[in-house]
Amino acid sequence: MENINKIEILGHIGSVRVHDLGNTKVANMSVATSHAYMGKDNCPIVETTWHSVVIWGGEAFNEFESLEKGRAIHITGRVRNKRYTSSDGTERIVSEVVASNVRFIES
Repeated sequence: MENINKIEILGHIGSVRVHDLGNTKVANMSVATSHAYMGKDNCPIVETTWHSVVIWGGEAFNEFESLEKGRAIHITGRVRNKRYTSSDGTERIVSEVVASNVRFIES
């Protein structure tokens, strides 16, 4: 049996933080996706979901200066869950997308 862990996101960049880790850059950012549907009263409802995304530099991506808030982006990658203990001692689990392919969408 083959295991598959793949996600595809087409959305807009929110916040961006770029860090240097030795000789490699890494970007932590949020990406918003929207889903629109008609509500019970026949009024449109737009549901926005924010995704936490990590982009590692290297051969796959080197355009960190192009990661601007509001820019449309298409990301494929995998979902990774991270477990940590918050400052109040509560154990938490967060999901993030580890990007393997990043493409900017021109408007």
